[in-house]
Amino acid sequence: MNGESGKTYAGRTVLVVGAARSGLASAEFLLARGARVVLTDVKNEEALQLSLAPLRKLAQESGELVLDLGGHRPESFCNCDFVIISPGVPLALPAFEESRKAGIPILAEVELAFRHLKGKILGITGSNGKTTTTALAAELLRGAGLKGHAAGNIGNPLIAYASLSTPNDIYVVELSSFQLESIYEFRPFVGAILNLTPDHMDRYRDFADYVDAKQRIFMNQTATEFAVLNEDDPRTAAMAGQVSSTPVFFSRRREVARGTFLRGGRLVYCDGRHETDLFGAEEIRLKGSHNLENVLAASAITLLAGAAPGSLVNVIRAFTGVEHRLEWVAEVDGVQYFNDSKATNVDATIKSLEAFPGNILLIAGGHDKGGDFTALRTLVAQRVKHLIVIGEAAGKIRDALSDVTETSAATSLAEAVFFASRKASAGDIVLLAPACASFDMFQNFEHRGRVFKEAVRGLARR
Repeated sequence: MNGESGKTYAGRTVLVVGAARSGLASAEFLLARGARVVLTDVKNEEALQLSLAPLRKLAQESGELVLDLGGHRPESFCNCDFVIISPGVPLALPAFEESRKAGIPILAEVELAFRHLKGKILGITGSNGKTTTTALAAELLRGAGLKGHAAGNIGNPLIAYASLSTPNDIYVVELSSFQLESIYEFRPFVGAILNLTPDHMDRYRDFADYVDAKQRIFMNQTATEFAVLNEDDPRTAAMAGQVSSTPVFFSRRREVARGTFLRGGRLVYCDGRHETDLFGAEEIRLKGSHNLENVLAASAITLLAGAAPGSLVNVIRAFTGVEHRLEWVAEVDGVQYFNDSKATNVDATIKSLEAFPGNILLIAGGHDKGGDFTALRTLVAQRVKHLIVIGEAAGKIRDALSDVTETSAATSLAEAVFFASRKASAGDIVLLAPACASFDMFQNFEHRGRVFKEAVRGLARR
């Protein structure tokens, strides 16, 4: 890590694209170091008024703030020293072509952070399980007495830590493929790919293009760093022969020479020479085999970062998961309600369905990311007694699945919850696992999850 925390940007113009969390944090960091920051977003100034107030105040003391809101003007993209891009902004945006033609670097927020942070970075990516694994790894580090922080898509942007970072800090960073598209020097001490299944096919040319973006997490690593890979996923396992770093595996199906695995119902870690018994699988409170994989991955990552093996079990016993990830909400009239709003692709919904033996009333739908909903047919036929579809993808999902289970449509998520409650009997599961993004009806998947939970609580109040 460069750790150039004192570097200034006086006299330089930086275009920050996107005024959400990472864009605002980047703008704040750059203003504090004397930059002229041009902030652009499709939202207008009125919609961003509250978010902009801290930046306006900071700009009175340091740097200069220029607002370019209500759309993206091409001239802003070619009249700057470099560009900082927020994760939700596609690189295919036509205005970026102006920057490319002018030879202006386009950097991810995590790339900017890397150039200033002191301490270790543990980067976690994959199609599913990133947030749970990131949150658990940070908890495991803290349980081991280390200075662990969860950052990236899970909460605080990585750049928000740069000013006060120390060599003893360890940052567990959830990374999307979008963020990895615009890294250049970024180099995690541990990089992990949890799994790879088709996702964001509305944004990538094909699956290979998506995999290439994920694999960039390893591109700057050396032999002194580590690549944590899922031995049970053929695509990630094959990367062991392609990385320059040291491969470490996790597996729930077979024993590995270096990494974490399951033996006789217990989790074991092997450092390549010696084995250490960690804890029994019964200590894990999270539902689903996919969460066993997440625990195996988080354990390997934190042990590589210096956690003592004996410190893990107490955290594992206490960890109940992350909001909107197969989150139990309530029991109403003997029916259990679970919120898996983060199941934003087909594979995540498969894993969610696999966590329950049957009697599921599934709520699915939203903004289609190019998923193949027919991949759900077998599990839906076996475990879903009623399917309720919502959002833009409702028709496509109904076409793919209505012949294998009883299906109905709802005009809102609250209506879907009400329909499910009328169809459900004691002992059933009502599961929100959309297999889609949320942007057709909600601000984000968190907003969708909160609406679901409020609707369930409304049932309980009745």
